[in-house]
Amino acid sequence: MKRDALVPIDEELRGLLIEQQQRITDRWPGGTPGLFPRPTKNLDGTMPTSSSTYREALYRWLERCDVRDEHGRPVHLTPHQWRHTVGTTLINRDVPQEAVRRILDHDSHAMTAHYARMHDTTVRRHWEAARKVNAQGETVTLDPEGPLAEAAWARKRLGRATQALPNGYCGLPAVRSCPHANTCLTCPMFITTPEFLPQHRTHHQQVLQIISAAEAHGRTRLVEMNQQVADNLEKIITALEHDDSEQPEAAAGAS
Repeated sequence: MKRDALVPIDEELRGLLIEQQQRITDRWPGGTPGLFPRPTKNLDGTMPTSSSTYREALYRWLERCDVRDEHGRPVHLTPHQWRHTVGTTLINRDVPQEAVRRILDHDSHAMTAHYARMHDTTVRRHWEAARKVNAQGETVTLDPEGPLAEAAWARKRLGRATQALPNGYCGLPAVRSCPHANTCLTCPMFITTPEFLPQHRTHHQQVLQIISAAEAHGRTRLVEMNQQVADNLEKIITALEHDDSEQPEAAAGAS
């Protein structure tokens, strides 16, 4: 049995829908029951476009635009994959599963949970593959096959949700308070990966400028406060650049 479902849209899509409604009105002034009436053999506009017609039009569009994947192969899509993309995108943006279920009009919570499981599996694979270093540039090893692997991943998931940083992740359990507020680059719980190299390089240049200006004005304390951060950034960048050049696939996967 068919039923109605309400789906939120943005302003761009709203504008496109209005344009489509106007095209329909121009061709069938009396109105039509659907947004996409069958373009031929449909004098009164009451017959909707069939799913097979839409699929064939999609295939022709992909071929005409020569859409290819990262390996150069022609992309093959099905209409249902648009729906899959919406669900995956919402989950990746931390939209609550119940909200995603209602937007996709799923009968079962298990169907919506499938998107979340896929997201976690992908993120975990990238997390385990990426080289991780601490604030001293020392490699942090997490054995995915070890007895603490699940516990480490559970803590990582909490960290992503509650303690994500612009240049890495905090490895401190969410139930503990941080004694190193705003000084993550001198914190023993700080962890980072090659995906944050651009931020580290920019930050390093900024810190060096602060140190240079402080030295010029004789502000010894400010120099001392920033020197450890600069030293740690240099160690981090050196370690991650070395890994990035030797293991490009791992670095790319992490991003």
